[in-house]
Amino acid sequence: MNKKIRGLLLAFLIQYFGISGFLQAQDQQQGFINLDCGLQANESPYTEPTTKLTFTSDADFIKTGKSSRIQNVPGVTQGTNYLIVAMFVYGNYDDLNAHPKFDLYLGPNIWTTVDLQRKVNGTRAEIIHIPRSNSLQVCLVKTGTTTPLISALELRPLRDDTYIPQSGSLKNLFRVYLTDSKDTIRYPEDVHDRLWSPFFMSDWELIRTSLPVDTSDNEYDIPEDVLATAATPGNVSAPLTISWNLETPNDLVYAYLHVAEIQDLRDNDTREFNISAGPNVSYGPVSPEESQVYNLFNTSPVKCQGVICHLQLIRTQDSTLPPILNAIEAFTSLEFPQSETHANDVAAIKSIEKSYGLSRISWQGDPCVPQQFLWDGLTCEYTNMSTPPRIHSLDLSSSELTGLIVPEIQNLTQLQKLDLSNNNLTGGVPEFLAKMKSLLVINLSGNNLSGSVPQALLDKMGLNLNIQGNPNLCSSSSCNKKKNSIMLPVVASLASLAAIIAVVTLLLVCCIKKGPSRGKGLSPSQPSIETKKRRFTYSEVLTMTNNTERVLGKGGFGMVYHGYINGTEEVAVKLLSPSSAQGYKEFKTEVELLLRVYHTNLVSLVGYCDEKDHLALIYQYMANGDLKQHLSGSSFMSWIDRLNIAIDAALGLEYLHIGCKPLIVHRDVKSSNILLDDHFQAKLADFGLSRSFPVGDETHVSTLVAGTPGYLDHEYYQTNRLSEKSDVFSFGVVLLEIITNKPVIDQTREKPHIAEWVKVMLTRGDITNVMDPKLQGVYDLGSAWKALELAMTCVTPSSLERPNMSHVVHELKECLISENKRTRDIVTTRSLDINLSFGTEVSPKAR
Repeated sequence: MNKKIRGLLLAFLIQYFGISGFLQAQDQQQGFINLDCGLQANESPYTEPTTKLTFTSDADFIKTGKSSRIQNVPGVTQGTNYLIVAMFVYGNYDDLNAHPKFDLYLGPNIWTTVDLQRKVNGTRAEIIHIPRSNSLQVCLVKTGTTTPLISALELRPLRDDTYIPQSGSLKNLFRVYLTDSKDTIRYPEDVHDRLWSPFFMSDWELIRTSLPVDTSDNEYDIPEDVLATAATPGNVSAPLTISWNLETPNDLVYAYLHVAEIQDLRDNDTREFNISAGPNVSYGPVSPEESQVYNLFNTSPVKCQGVICHLQLIRTQDSTLPPILNAIEAFTSLEFPQSETHANDVAAIKSIEKSYGLSRISWQGDPCVPQQFLWDGLTCEYTNMSTPPRIHSLDLSSSELTGLIVPEIQNLTQLQKLDLSNNNLTGGVPEFLAKMKSLLVINLSGNNLSGSVPQALLDKMGLNLNIQGNPNLCSSSSCNKKKNSIMLPVVASLASLAAIIAVVTLLLVCCIKKGPSRGKGLSPSQPSIETKKRRFTYSEVLTMTNNTERVLGKGGFGMVYHGYINGTEEVAVKLLSPSSAQGYKEFKTEVELLLRVYHTNLVSLVGYCDEKDHLALIYQYMANGDLKQHLSGSSFMSWIDRLNIAIDAALGLEYLHIGCKPLIVHRDVKSSNILLDDHFQAKLADFGLSRSFPVGDETHVSTLVAGTPGYLDHEYYQTNRLSEKSDVFSFGVVLLEIITNKPVIDQTREKPHIAEWVKVMLTRGDITNVMDPKLQGVYDLGSAWKALELAMTCVTPSSLERPNMSHVVHELKECLISENKRTRDIVTTRSLDINLSFGTEVSPKAR
């Protein structure tokens, strides 16, 4: 097939693209593993002309939507220090001209985000990592509307005594040698195929040698061509300074400096210098000797000041020559805290998969983690991140299984629930099921099992066993084959029987209270939704969510599931729970409101379902979750990101208050109702409590109080008089969350409510005690003060003293202007450009 078709096929298949780490080593290249991703199998292998390395197709190592299985080929060695490189080049293979952006995972932990929208010429991700097992899983995870792609994956074994961080792995920032050349150096000059890019500053002086440099005793195997040039400062009294940018101020940095004295020194010449990386980090003096290579690095990670690192080589007073540097590598420490699923469980589930010939697109990567990519049909126990998860239940019902109940199931030693119902299994019920100590529920109904159920299984206390629908299967105590179905619940105790009676009683009471159903989704007292546009059937809802396969979250309304419309458009589907405290009235309110309003900062309603007892709202999918998750989680949000999110949310509220006739009050503005799309644009969500004002001159309505404690307007709570200023109060609380990253209510504080706490803190006149410590002071002070004062004005007790949302939007934009000016000033600082684009030496073709 041609490349275009291949690319479209991958675009369809790679929803959670996974490359199994069962990769085959290539002995002729010292254990190198080279995969050209997307290469047709009949074109594999081939020799890349520049490096002479042999590349192999990834066809045997990916899992697709086809029925073929992963081929488990050995190659990765546990405990070996590997240089892992993934390369990405987008060649508009799908004719959409949509550069992808997606997450890259190494096992169950995120490695990095690949953004080809920003790096349109392609990019590479590089890490030095020691696998914890003899397999390696590299996964590309779709996070937005674009489809992930990968051009090549390369693994290079390194010496085990090099590049050893204090903990975690080393994520590459850059690797450069100091020269005015334009040549990139890699294999075969570098035996480990590290990529050395040229870098030089105009105020440096270049030193070059044509003589060979002795690298025989150099454990880092630095290429001779890399060491043949070096830089010294043009001003011999000045330090040699290299600066570079970090992603966040919390990044921990490792720097590897490679120094060789390649200048002919006179008898009275001395070269001696110290190395400084800030006020608290220094090393030296260093006095390189001729014909020796020095590899200088920090054994403990260094935290730079803010988001820019400054490394200086400073001449000592005893030195007659300036400092010298040939090459430098920089890394950030990347922790992989999430343990992989217990190895025994992984081996067992993969054996079960192989025995039954299963081919499920979700069965890729680690079975249990990350939790959002849990294999379909499994539930797992998560003790903590450092403890390997265990598989607790296996549901293979209606999976077209044939043959016997395979013995590999008993290797899932922590299994509590097994469901093999509605398949075509034959043979007997195996004895080993009775020996599985943790097993509490077994459902074998709807198969073609035969013979007698083992007595040990019938006698097992606390086990619920269902063998209904197996005509040729009977219990050992009664083998009446005329019965078409047998149900054998094994009840552990009278307490269990009492629990069943209680549940039945509760169901009867609920049925009496519920009364007649709504028929076609309505009760006699509830008018129909006026418009029927974009209405879906419940069957269509189940199809789009793949039978509610992937849970996104849970709210007061009910569970929210991930789904697709027409297989391409991502949506979030919120199903009304029968026990929902909101109910049909709020459902109807939200549907009717969202069908008549539209704004870029409001979550748009794609459709709804109103079919008998089944109610659902279908929204546009918001890939990055809600604001509260990002504030309370481990991810870093810069001050400029927070201001942009605040402005987006404020614009959404401004539209409800001014752009809608009659105006609409949201009534439940809070950080968890501010959702973020794949570009981190914020949109207001959850309009079930919203109210429209009547037409006329009234400035408020009287209504029962509704909202979330902490965000609820005190004046509205006391008077039941609702106005748009109630939303302003709630937004002010959200703005305080954005600024402080503190809980809205914290009973351990002297003043539990966030607004009262901030008020007390501001009396001391020190904003640093109020601002989120994660920001580490990286913000424009005037911008921060202005935002804080605005937030406090919004939460003023009297609604008359609060600003309207138009004023709020204006003030926040002023804050953003101040912060943008500060960041522009920083950009002018001389720094090393680490966003190295691909050149002609790159072997993988664009996809």
